[in-house]
Amino acid sequence: MTTPQQTLKNVFGFDDFRGGQQAVVENILNGHSAAAIFATGAGKSLCYQLPALHLPHLTLVVSPLLALMQDQLAFLQRLGIAAASIDSTQDRDSARDVMERARRGELKILMISVERLKNERFRHFLRQVRISLMVVDEAHCLSEWGHNFRPDYLKLAVYQQEFAIPQVLLLTATATPAVIADMREKFAIAEEHVTTTGFYRPNLTLWVTPAMENRQQQLIEWLVPQMQPGHQAPTIIYVTLQQTAEQLARALSAQGIAAQAYHAGLDSARREAIQHQFMQGESPCIVATIAFGMGIDKNNIRNVVHFDLPKSIENYSQEIGRAGRDGQPATCLTLAGRDGLRVLENFVYGDTPEYAGICRLLEEIQSAAQTPDHQWEVLLNTLSRDTNIRLLPLKTLLVRLEMHGIIAPRFAFLAEYRLRYHVAPEALINRFEGERAAFVRLLVDNIPIAHTWGTVDFDRLHQAGQAGQIDASRARVITALEYFQEKGWLTLEGKRMTDVYDIRQPDFSIETLARQLYDDCLMRERAEIERLNAMLALFESDTCLTRRLAEHFGDTTFDAPPDTAEGRCDHCSVCAGHPARLPEAPPLPGLIEADVNRYASAFIERHTAQLGQPPNARRLAHFLCGLSMPVFTPLKARSINGFGVFEQRSYRDVREWALGVLEIS
Repeated sequence: MTTPQQTLKNVFGFDDFRGGQQAVVENILNGHSAAAIFATGAGKSLCYQLPALHLPHLTLVVSPLLALMQDQLAFLQRLGIAAASIDSTQDRDSARDVMERARRGELKILMISVERLKNERFRHFLRQVRISLMVVDEAHCLSEWGHNFRPDYLKLAVYQQEFAIPQVLLLTATATPAVIADMREKFAIAEEHVTTTGFYRPNLTLWVTPAMENRQQQLIEWLVPQMQPGHQAPTIIYVTLQQTAEQLARALSAQGIAAQAYHAGLDSARREAIQHQFMQGESPCIVATIAFGMGIDKNNIRNVVHFDLPKSIENYSQEIGRAGRDGQPATCLTLAGRDGLRVLENFVYGDTPEYAGICRLLEEIQSAAQTPDHQWEVLLNTLSRDTNIRLLPLKTLLVRLEMHGIIAPRFAFLAEYRLRYHVAPEALINRFEGERAAFVRLLVDNIPIAHTWGTVDFDRLHQAGQAGQIDASRARVITALEYFQEKGWLTLEGKRMTDVYDIRQPDFSIETLARQLYDDCLMRERAEIERLNAMLALFESDTCLTRRLAEHFGDTTFDAPPDTAEGRCDHCSVCAGHPARLPEAPPLPGLIEADVNRYASAFIERHTAQLGQPPNARRLAHFLCGLSMPVFTPLKARSINGFGVFEQRSYRDVREWALGVLEIS
C-alpha cells in the first residue's frame, strides 16, 4: 500500500513536506475534519490534493473564484491526477461529461464554486455520487468576522449534512483568532485538528513610506532603477480605482516600464491575456485593482506595491503574500496616505441598505406567508430591484433572517427550462413502452416548440398528468429531460435561479425586526470602518511591522532573526528607523447651495419624475459619491451629470449636505 510520503515523492516530486502540511494530511487520512491556516504561498493546496489520492471516493473542492480553480486544475492535470471542474465557462456537454466521469468513479477531485451548490440539477447529481471529503478554499469567507464574508458560505455546513460528507477541510491564509474560532464551531472541528503555520516571511521587506504630494513621481523614482531593459523585476502595483490603474499604467509605460492595467472593467479575454503574459514573464508590471492576484502562483514576484491603501490588514497580508514565493528577497512597498481613505470608507457605507428597503423585504415575507404552503420563492435580482438592496447585503439579510428563525431554506431551482430536440419527437416516444411511452407523449404534446426551442411549463404538465392519471411531477419531468439530454436526444437549458424558503415565523413585527436588522447593518458598517482604522494603526506603528502583522493573526511564534534585538525583524521600515506618519488628505472646498443646481438637480428631477417622489439623502449621497444602487439601473443614473462627482469626499459629509439640500428643495 502506497504511503503519503511515497505519494509526495512519486506524484508531486517533493522529498519532504513543508511546515504544517504533514499534520494536516495525517488528520484527514485519520478520519478527522481539519483546518489549515497557512500563510499565502505556504502550500495549502497540497493538504487536500495528496489525501484525495488516498481517500476512497470523490474530493469536492469549493472555491470562491474561477481563477483559483483553473490554476489548481491545470497543475493537477499536469501531474496526471484525475481532476475536473464544473464552472460557468463550460457548455452543457462539457459539464455533463464531468458529472458522468464522477458517477463512474473516474474522478478523484471535482472543483466547483459555492454558488453551484444552489443548482437543483447539480444537487441531484451530488446525491448520486459518494464524497469522502469537502474542501472549503478561502474558508474565512464563511465567517461574518472575516474580511471577505460571503453569505452562501454559511450554508456549507448544511450541505455537508445534506450530502452525507464525512469530513471537511478548511483552508485559508488570512484568519484571525476570532475567525478561526467561528470556522471551528460551524464544522465541529476539534482544536487539535487546526494547523497554523507562522506568518513570518524572512525574505519580505515591508516598507511603509508616507505618500508625497506627487505620488506617481514618487513611485516612478523608486521603481525605474529596478526595471532596466532586459532585467525588469516582476511587479504588481495595487490601486483602488479602475481609472487609477489605467492612468498609472500609461505613466509607467511613458518611463519605459512595460506596464499594463488590469481591472474588472476589462473584458474577460483581455484580463486572461494580461494574466498569461505576466505569468510567462512577457509583461513585467501589472497595475491592478484587487481583481488581480487570487490564485496567482508566480514564484518570482520581486515587488508588491500598494499605490493606494489596501482594504484591510487581511487584504494587505494576502496581497504581499504573492511576493517572493521562491524564497528570494522581495519588497512590499506601501505609499501610505489618508487621501484614499474616503474612497474605502465610501465602499463600506455603500453596502448599507436603506431602512425602508429592509421593511419592504419583510413585507414580501409576510405577504408570501399568506399562501397555503407558507413558501416564499425568491428571484434574487428581482428582489434586489424591488427592495433597492444590493445583492451582497441582501444575501446577508436573508442569512440573518434564517438565524432569527423567520425563514428556512428548502431548495433552489431553475425557474425556466427550455429544450431543443435532436431526434424527432415521435421517434423519442417510440423508444419507450407502456406508461413510460404515455409519459413521454405527454411531454411532447405539452411542450410546444416555437421555431427550434420549446419552454417547459411545469403547471401545464402537472395538470395534463392529473387529467391522464400520469405522474408528471416537476421532479420526474426534470429527471426525464436530463436523461434524454445525457442520451443526446435533446438539449436542455435552464435559467432564472429561484431560491425557495419556508416561512417559519410569519407573525413578527416589521418595524421591530427591521430596526434590529438595520442596527445589525450599522454594526457591521462600524466594524468595517474599525478594520480600516486598524490598518492605519499598523502602517503608523512604532514597533516592528512584521511582528505586528503576525500578532494580528494570532501568531505568537515570531522569532527574531539571529543578531537582532528581540521583537525586531530588521527588514521593515520601522526596524530601519523610519516609522511612518501618514499625511492627511488635502482639504476640499466646502459644499455650497450652488452645487445643488450644478450636480444634484438633474438626478432629483429624474428620480421625482420616474418614481413619484424625490430621493432621500442616502440615495442622493450614493449618486454623488458614485456608489451603485439597484434603483439606479432603471433611472440610468450613471448617465446623469453629477454621478460620482464627489467620490473623493466623505460619504457621511455628503449625506449630511444632502439632507440640507432636500429640505431646501
